[in-house]
Parts: sequence; C-alpha cells; structure tokens
Amino acid sequence: MTHDMAERVTVTLHELVAELDAYADAVLRARHGVTFNLFEFLAALVERGPIDMTGLAQCLRITKAAVSKRVPGLVADGWVHTAESPHGRSVILTATDRARTLVAQAGGELEAEFTAMLAHAGRAADDLDGGPAAIDATALNAQLESLTRIVTAKARP
Repeated sequence: MTHDMAERVTVTLHELVAELDAYADAVLRARHGVTFNLFEFLAALVERGPIDMTGLAQCLRITKAAVSKRVPGLVADGWVHTAESPHGRSVILTATDRARTLVAQAGGELEAEFTAMLAHAGRAADDLDGGPAAIDATALNAQLESLTRIVTAKARP
C-alpha cells in the first residue's frame, strides 16, 4: 500500500515503528515460527530477567494481569521458568535456554535486516537527491536513544 508520508514527525515515527514491527513479525514467523509479540516478551525477559511479573509488565508497558495470563502458556511451551520470590509475595520469571537461543539468533537476524535496510535507504536517497551513501545505524541509534531519554525525562516529573 502506497500513501503519502505524514508531515508531522510524531505521526511519521509512529508509522515507522508500526511498519518495523510488521516486518519483524513477518521475518520471525517465516524463519522461527514465532510472533514479534512473543519475541518482544522473551527479549525483555532475557535482557532484564530474572524479574517479577510487575517489573516485566512495566518494562513491556502492559498490565501485570496481561503478563500473568500469558505466563502459564509460555511455561508449558518451554520459554519461561517460574519461581516464588524469597519473600513469597511474587513470582520470579526467568528465560529458558530455548528462549535465550531464540532471542540471540532472531535478534541478531533482525538487527542485520534493519541495518541492511538503513544502508539501502541511504543508497536510494543518494540516487534520488544526492543524499548520504547510507544511513549510519550507530549514529541513528544514538540519536534515538537520546530522544528516548529526553521524552522519558519530560514524562516523569
């Protein structure tokens, strides 16, 4: 579907993220038989775990109930281990070796795909308007991290 790009950066960023998510979902389904939603859940758990359900919910920006509802299926499918916290008030989640392997392999593939897209986008811009030879993935990531920190600081009084 071709359409004109928005003139507002907020809309354009939202459109970009939605398209990247859809692309990642298609790649993950085709190569690994998993959804981007599952990958995102497991990647957060791998990066932040062991973690309790409340902490993971905050990280994923979903409710604790949504995490709690999902965990039994992930345990049954061999993605997640659970344990009661030492004080017995929460459940601690840990990624299994299967989850760690998926996140490492699929995460590396997605990173390579997106980096290649940035290089391709830069070459296309160069062909059209004399722009840069490629979009620098490292510089873009640093700029996006800076923007995220700025927005986060403004959102938290």
